Amino acid sequence: MKKILLLLALTFISFQSSFAQDVYEFQIVTVIESIVPSGLGRSRMITTNETRDYKEFTSTRTGEKDKRNKSDRGEIRVKGFDETKLLNFFNLGGIRFQNIAANDAIVTSKINEMASQGWDLAFITSGVESFGGKGDGNGIYVTRYTFKRKK
Repeated sequence: MKKILLLLALTFISFQSSFAQDVYEFQIVTVIESIVPSGLGRSRMITTNETRDYKEFTSTRTGEKDKRNKSDRGEIRVKGFDETKLLNFFNLGGIRFQNIAANDAIVTSKINEMASQGWDLAFITSGVESFGGKGDGNGIYVTRYTFKRKK
């Protein structure tokens, strides 16, 4: 009887622990690649070395109490970050495939380094603001890599 009770207790503990909520920390790596013609843009990979608590810069509006958040932009700004130079997609001759391959190698190196530190790649989000016709010399391609690991 004692063995059965012990077995049931161990099964219950095991069952409970399988539903325990894991707690994660997250890290975002942002890659900005210029798609400005003639290679005039700037391309970078950015990783922050500082944290911010979003609550300090958030206000809640209800319609009755519409007080704006008066946070100073300087308090929000992060000065501690890693900035890795990347190559632009275009040069004077047009699209430069060697530059794209070089960027891929650098970003892959970062992803592999993060993985070696126990980070899992959880999400990838990308967006583009591209050349919009004559006179529009702007364009960037932004990719955000979101990593997570158990705390």
